[in-house]
Amino acid sequence: MTDATQDPQETDPAAQTDPAARDIPGGPPKDGRARRPRIIVHTGKGGVGKTSVAAATALLAAERGYRTIVISTDAAHSLADVFDRPLGPEPVPVAPNLWAQESDIYYNVETYWGTIQAYIARLFQWRGLDEVMAEELAVLPGMDEVANLLWIAEHHDRGLYDVIVVDAAPTGETLRLLALPEALRWWMEKVYPPARQVARLTGPLVSRIVGMPMPEDPFYSAAEDLFRRVDHVRGLLSDPDLTSIRVVLNLEKMVIKEAQRSFTYVHLYGFPTDLVICNRVLPPDVGGYLTTWEASQRGYRPMVEEAFAPVPLRDAPFFEQEVVGLEMLRRLGAAVFGTDDPTLVYHRGRPYVVGRDGPDIVLSLELPFVARDEVELLRFGDELVLQVGAWRRNLVLPRLLADVPASQAGLDDHTLRIRFPAPPPRNRSAARRTGR
Repeated sequence: MTDATQDPQETDPAAQTDPAARDIPGGPPKDGRARRPRIIVHTGKGGVGKTSVAAATALLAAERGYRTIVISTDAAHSLADVFDRPLGPEPVPVAPNLWAQESDIYYNVETYWGTIQAYIARLFQWRGLDEVMAEELAVLPGMDEVANLLWIAEHHDRGLYDVIVVDAAPTGETLRLLALPEALRWWMEKVYPPARQVARLTGPLVSRIVGMPMPEDPFYSAAEDLFRRVDHVRGLLSDPDLTSIRVVLNLEKMVIKEAQRSFTYVHLYGFPTDLVICNRVLPPDVGGYLTTWEASQRGYRPMVEEAFAPVPLRDAPFFEQEVVGLEMLRRLGAAVFGTDDPTLVYHRGRPYVVGRDGPDIVLSLELPFVARDEVELLRFGDELVLQVGAWRRNLVLPRLLADVPASQAGLDDHTLRIRFPAPPPRNRSAARRTGR
């Protein structure tokens, strides 16, 4: 496996600053090894079979000798159905070297959001809601997504597994999950500091006058700790040597279109995609009314291959029965990977590159399946705001370009190129005099 078992000293230092404070029941025993796990995230439109592909990948990795955990962030709880056994919010052993875990919103919120949720519940009770209703409403949108991210980080930091396989929710929810760290980072850097200062100054007065409970230091400390953890996850997920996104699709028009959109947005946020898996591919000798379906799939296959190039494609057949249980998962894993290692990095790309072109500096960002009129660029100081459809990314420019206006932007060959003129040389003596 590539890059999955590095020297313990090379483990992400951000992880070492947050030692595990609680035991996770059901996981593997510590064996004295510090691992830096490979992270593989499966995404795709609901119903394409990504849960089956994720479970098959995890089982194959486990049978190749890697300690593996497969986590489902999908509230549908299909992972338990695929393994044909009950699962829980903590790791459950399902096969030698393999553990499985399903998301549970209330367990996750209690585990990671306790202090923050308690304050929100008090706020609702102050507004007159009874305790039970206040507790229910205190589970705000986005809390579960954050908790799912933190599970990935927790398993990574503990180093008990060689491979973390993620069965992500359907495409839209997964994109929100992947975009969340960057959005939270912007909020914590731009909005949080002045908001906390105002609350410190006015909170006691507001509380005395209107009786409204105000957030106290434990609330803010919990929020800051949460941000640090989520930012740590962002670093893990955007590391192409560590993490790969794998797109699962069926050879159908609507599914392919959604896969293309998700492929675009994954590139927008800088997450590396190393494989596209075409699931439920019909054999060429199929008969009866499925002949038309097979011809349709055969027509879409070259289009998918061309559209997602240079990311490689793998096919999984339409089996004669549903993929449930370990034996069928073995068959699916063997069909997709054969004798290959499922944990390899199958494609390396750099979606966001800054380089020189003559005297100019060019920022290049891969944006497949995007038309020119779908891209909007805005500039705020040292930030470049890139909007594609409903999704937005804030790119913090290198210090060299912070004060340099863009001279040209164009979309060519699936790549957005933004050109900046060479920055003027700095007056070093003046910089020394002003202490810069």
